[in-house]
Amino acid sequence: MGSHSYMKVWILCLIALIGATHAQLELGFYSKSCPNAEKIISDYVNEHIHKVPSLAAALLRVHFHDCFVRGCDGSVLVTSTKNNQAEKEAPPNLTLRGFDFIEVLKSVLEAECPGVVSCADIVALTARDSIRAIGGPYWNVPTGRRDGLISNGALTLQFLPAPFHNLTTLIGRFRQVGLDIKDLVVLSGAHTIGIGHCSTIATRLYNFTGNGDADPSLDSTYVQNLKTTKCKSIADQTTLVEMDPGSRNSFDLGYYKQVLKRRGLFQSDSALLDSVATRNIINHELTSTDTFFRDFTLSMEKLGRIGVLTGTQGEIRKICSRIN
Repeated sequence: MGSHSYMKVWILCLIALIGATHAQLELGFYSKSCPNAEKIISDYVNEHIHKVPSLAAALLRVHFHDCFVRGCDGSVLVTSTKNNQAEKEAPPNLTLRGFDFIEVLKSVLEAECPGVVSCADIVALTARDSIRAIGGPYWNVPTGRRDGLISNGALTLQFLPAPFHNLTTLIGRFRQVGLDIKDLVVLSGAHTIGIGHCSTIATRLYNFTGNGDADPSLDSTYVQNLKTTKCKSIADQTTLVEMDPGSRNSFDLGYYKQVLKRRGLFQSDSALLDSVATRNIINHELTSTDTFFRDFTLSMEKLGRIGVLTGTQGEIRKICSRIN
């Protein structure tokens, strides 16, 4: 009975602590300490994303991969040392891009307000502003995150959803970080922008069961098109493939339409057809762009609060790639 009471008190304290941590994030956190911070980020993003719109998907992906491992603490930005393989160099993150973009922004903010704006907040704000710059939705990003002191590459395999995961595993990975099945489907909608690599889908196209066959969950015409025009051999390691063909730089409903046609590029995309619940959510999102945008903003706000460090936790890095 005593241990049961202790456990109950511990759980209540943990819930209170999590709530307090979330409460410390606030809109306009830098309004006094660095009043131009968010404008500097927004202006820089708007200046550059139009020149390279594919960066929007890359920067959103950095935010996603950061938050799923140890929370939104900028740990994905840290470079490995001889004694530690950081998240950035772990296999799931080897195709991430945008680190230099974030580092340049950090240097600009350091010149404006030294030691004030965290790399974790830069990642969160840059993701939002880059999606907005290509015509996507705008969501609230309360700030006040601090940067983590640990970056452990091994954790990426335990927490990040992978392109080859089935629906059960995907739901489990999202639940690990406090996101639900609707968040899974809605955030997967971000695949309406960006690209994949032939190396990621080669097995689906050429040797799905080990018998030289294609994944039967993929539309056969789509398979043939990919094999003819894009991934011409199972050994292709370099060719890029649009996740939403024809509108990879437009934040729209195209991805969901592709999935329903059995043309989701990754196994994790096709997996969204494997339950009535996920199919119903897809159909709900397809009712209108406004519906998708509204739901996407809500899920992104949830994502941005995962495991944040605030107050005196962590640090404010001087350089995003290196712990102080």
